[in-house]
Amino acid sequence: MGVAMAMPAAPAWSLLPQPVQAHPTGSPAVELADGAVIAVRGTDRLQLQAIADRFVRLLADTRGLQLHTATAADARAAIIFDVDPHADVTGDAGYRIVVGDRRIRISARTPRGAFYGSVTLWQLLTPPGWTRGSAAVVAAGVIDDHPRFAWRALLLDSGRHFQSVAEIEQLIDWMSLDKLNVLLWHLTEDQGWRLDIPGYPALTRTGACRQAVGLDAELTGSPGKPYCGHYTEAEVREIVRHAAARYVTVVPGIDLPGHSQAAIAAYPWLGVTGQRPSVWAEWGVSPWLLKPDAKTLRFVDDVLDEVMRLFPSRYVSIGGDEADKQQWSASPDVHAQMQRLGLANMDQLQGWFTGRVAAHLVAHGRTPVGWDDELVAGAPLPASEVVMSWHGNDGERVALTALRQGHDVVMTPQESLYFDHYQSALPDEWPGQPPMATLRQAYDTAVLPPGANAAEASHVIGVQAGLWTELMPGFARDQHALYPRVAALAELGWSPAAAHDWNGFLQRLPAELARYRALGIGYADTAFAPAFEVTAGAGDTLRVALSSQTESGTIRYTIDGSAPTPASTPYVHPLAFHAHDSTTLRAASFASDGYELAMPRAQLLGPATLLGRDGSQLATCSRQPGMRLGGQRPAQGPRPVYAMDVGDMCWLWPQAPLAGVTRVSVTVARVAWRFGDEAKDAVVRRKSSAAGEIEIHADSCTGPLLAVLPLAAAARTGGQTTLQADMSAPKAGAIHDLCIYATGDPRDGQWALARMAFSKGGN
Repeated sequence: MGVAMAMPAAPAWSLLPQPVQAHPTGSPAVELADGAVIAVRGTDRLQLQAIADRFVRLLADTRGLQLHTATAADARAAIIFDVDPHADVTGDAGYRIVVGDRRIRISARTPRGAFYGSVTLWQLLTPPGWTRGSAAVVAAGVIDDHPRFAWRALLLDSGRHFQSVAEIEQLIDWMSLDKLNVLLWHLTEDQGWRLDIPGYPALTRTGACRQAVGLDAELTGSPGKPYCGHYTEAEVREIVRHAAARYVTVVPGIDLPGHSQAAIAAYPWLGVTGQRPSVWAEWGVSPWLLKPDAKTLRFVDDVLDEVMRLFPSRYVSIGGDEADKQQWSASPDVHAQMQRLGLANMDQLQGWFTGRVAAHLVAHGRTPVGWDDELVAGAPLPASEVVMSWHGNDGERVALTALRQGHDVVMTPQESLYFDHYQSALPDEWPGQPPMATLRQAYDTAVLPPGANAAEASHVIGVQAGLWTELMPGFARDQHALYPRVAALAELGWSPAAAHDWNGFLQRLPAELARYRALGIGYADTAFAPAFEVTAGAGDTLRVALSSQTESGTIRYTIDGSAPTPASTPYVHPLAFHAHDSTTLRAASFASDGYELAMPRAQLLGPATLLGRDGSQLATCSRQPGMRLGGQRPAQGPRPVYAMDVGDMCWLWPQAPLAGVTRVSVTVARVAWRFGDEAKDAVVRRKSSAAGEIEIHADSCTGPLLAVLPLAAAARTGGQTTLQADMSAPKAGAIHDLCIYATGDPRDGQWALARMAFSKGGN
């Protein structure tokens, strides 16, 4: 039959993002099994049939149920999609789901609403603890739903690192299943121009390739083979078509006047120096800005005309961020232009340039979108421009300024919604920018600036997360950075403010993680991963405290060499182990239904445990959060990740146990310098040899010298090298703060510290 009255109790609804209203009833649940029929009714039948067909494939691929769509209304239908322009739902994206009387009905005014209803239905059919291939039981009730914000966006940076068409389309698929509806596609950067423009072939012939520095050489296969990539007209149209079928708008991003070094490398007359730079192979803020004159504006108009031809989006992003004006300030031509226009400073000149660009878009029926940097500088933006506010500090002061100037605003604070930021301080955390942006921080993002009145708040049109790809060379890393933080973004953008509840979100997240896993998304388990805090215990013991970032789920552990399971011993209080015994403690986190929230982590316990630290467990000498950088891939094992303060090769080990220590070993590796404007703040320490050395000082960086480890051997290798040296004993006390630093200039190649360990006499 495919559908029946279900006798067992239906699993609780677990929906994400949380709907506006969800009311289970006491009526019998509906059970769907293989062979159930789906019917489509109402207007826009072709679009509706495509939605139903896509839903059938999604359910088969994840839940393993084989449903069938009817070509016409079918009295046997277990699921009905019904589109009626007069349906009693809210807005074109709204929908209603009614579960009961042996069937499930989705009502909407438009196919868009029906699509979002199909996503919720898929979640109803994949509740907590669902089993692939089994019949699905759905509790009876009614769901009424519609989005809070019109702009629910993810920014994808294809300028720094390139993604294939297939990868972008897969990401769009996944976005749509979290009800995100905007992909802001960042297509031009200092490091690469990624879009074909007729009449300007050098933009991609020259501007789409850069020297393969650092890990880029692994992607190309050789430092001598450049890192290249761009999108053809046919590829762009395919991505736009694919997105539209999933109700995602692709908003093109062309950054002006900064982040334009690749364009100037292609056509030097676009810059102010007359020189041709290389396409930048470094990260950071480049000083190469477009020249603010009529010839450049004609080029920009030509580019935007092609962009508008390829992208039907109402919105076009024109950047405006991080415009380092040192070249403008040094140019007599730019000063003369500024004087002719009667402008007082370079920020006003950028405003004039942006205004001209915005006017061209408005004249063609488009809406310009740009960053909030000029508002930070105190200069106005064109009145027509939508502002993406990424400066979230000071209580969203900049966003509030934009609202009070009459702009529509998209909230995208870097502090919580830049998903290139790493997610934890765990030793196995993946590469990422500082500071840390946890799942909780993402979920708690302020989507309305404090102090905004109702009229001002109505101009916040949405939220957006950013995936900047300096440290994201491949799609696996993109997925790890995005998920599950995208789930938090989805709830910020869709769910009503009254539904915002961190604990409720955590309760609903395990089912969403299981869906991610079924979709093949390589999400991060960071928020649930066990962390080990090992300290000296009473007597001759080691005390181990276990915790997780979210403090949700149950941590279970083993000490017999086996992997933890849902039946393993639950962690309740700190554990004690004999310090002279060698034990491997393994721990993992589980949801109440037994779903593994975080893969097992292990901690080796024994006599040497407190005598060694991973580099990520050391503080930076600046006391600022360090960057996490991926190192060279070894012949065997995972790629190493190094925590480091860019430009300062210096670490602190507070309260290091030095009693009886006679030797030290330090594992180091060299990381290619590609940090652009960070060069001005680089800390250079005098070295005593050509390659430099690691120095270890007690109490402070100018305190007593305890050990020197020459770096000559490490300088000759491409990967990690372990150095060893004798340790001098401090004059007093067994515990000291330590300062560890590498001498030399980090801009010649920055040393990273992977691990440091002490040994005692006779060991």
